[in-house]
Parts: sequence; structure tokens; C-alpha cells
Amino acid sequence: MADSPSVLAKVVRVLGVVAHVVLLPYYLASGLVAPLWAVIVLVAVWAALGVLAIRWWRSRPFLVPLVPVIAVAVWFAGISAGEAWLGWTA
Repeated sequence: MADSPSVLAKVVRVLGVVAHVVLLPYYLASGLVAPLWAVIVLVAVWAALGVLAIRWWRSRPFLVPLVPVIAVAVWFAGISAGEAWLGWTA
């Protein structure tokens, strides 16, 4: 039988995935500021980060919490860049 991950590893990876799922409404609500094509790109990036979290689930459980941090950074940078350079407004 393979070694089971520690309780800490289980908690950390679950919290990372839950935090990532909590960010989905922010990505979807970006349509209030961004055009549809930008929302589609942002949601695709969110989904790709979700796949990354799932891939890290077993191999690198302590890196899973970095996924929502990266997701927040990408969302904020994307919306801020669109407002600054492309004239997106609410």
C-alpha cells in the first residue's frame, strides 16, 4: 500500500482548491468591465490553473495554494491592463 499524504498536506491542498473555486465568480463578473472575448480568455486561464491544481494535487500538495494566488494576480493584472490600455470601463 502506498504511503498516504499527511493530514497537513490534505488540508493544504483542499484549501487551495476551495480558494481557487471561490475566485470563479470574480472571473465571471469581469463581464461588467471587460468585453466578452476578454472574459472568455480569463475563464480559460482560470480553468487552466484549475487543471494545474489538480495535477499538483498528489505530486506537490503544498504548491496547490499558489494556484489561487496566481489566479488573483492574473485577474487583477488583466482587468487593470484592460482598463489602462484598452479603455474598459464599468
